[in-house]
Amino acid sequence: MTRFSLIVAAALGLALAGCSAIDGLPNPFPHGAAAATPGSAQVATTAPSAGWVKPPPGYLPAGAIDAATIIGPPPAPDSPRAKAERAQFDETRKLANTDAWSQAIADADLSGKNGMKAFSCAAGVTLSAEATPTLANMLLRLTDDAAKIYQPAKSIYQRPRPPVGNTAPICAPREAWINTDGSYPSGHGLIGWAWASVIAELVPEKASPILARGKAFGDSRIVCGVHFQSDVEAGRYLGSALVTRLHDDPGFMDDLAKARAEVAASKAKGAPTGCAG
Repeated sequence: MTRFSLIVAAALGLALAGCSAIDGLPNPFPHGAAAATPGSAQVATTAPSAGWVKPPPGYLPAGAIDAATIIGPPPAPDSPRAKAERAQFDETRKLANTDAWSQAIADADLSGKNGMKAFSCAAGVTLSAEATPTLANMLLRLTDDAAKIYQPAKSIYQRPRPPVGNTAPICAPREAWINTDGSYPSGHGLIGWAWASVIAELVPEKASPILARGKAFGDSRIVCGVHFQSDVEAGRYLGSALVTRLHDDPGFMDDLAKARAEVAASKAKGAPTGCAG
């Protein structure tokens, strides 16, 4: 494991050790929680959201990371953790039409545009398809790699999403995937943490705000009402696993070096515009 991977793993542990501002839940999984009954091992072929744009091919082959081995099952439906998470869903519906709700809508976008803007502000460097094209393409390729990791686990555990069976407000359109795409683990939780980990390596002096933005990216799925907290936390574990594994991939490392030069050039042009604070 590289020194950076150890730093990311440590940061992840710190992020999960405390409660976020929106949860108030204990972070550790209950030791006595029963395993979810595995469903079909075949990867689901749910129709994607109407707004989904297929990313470029990732770096890794399918099966490079076994998500189920890393994260284990979600909390059992009748466990204290699961009940607390259901209560959290009910409570966070009060966030509809707030600033947190608007941010959750922006964070749902995996095309890279909104994410690059938010991470630019955290990093203090303009990151975009124009200023840092290699990095922008890398992040999209990580999105494809992420799907190869989380989709098999979703198919195994088939945890229903929070809005299934109710009409409570959520920040995403109630398309077919809400009812058919498993909740555990969170793909956005994985992707947000993986993106943050890569960007933090390129701008290490801003690692804390960058990783905080990556954590908030996943937390937005709780605000949105489409994931439980344990879904998002499991996604972050997988995000660390993905970035660690990618450091052994020559193609990724070549692109990382190119992205480092792009970020340095962008940094020399000054701080990004349009950032609050």
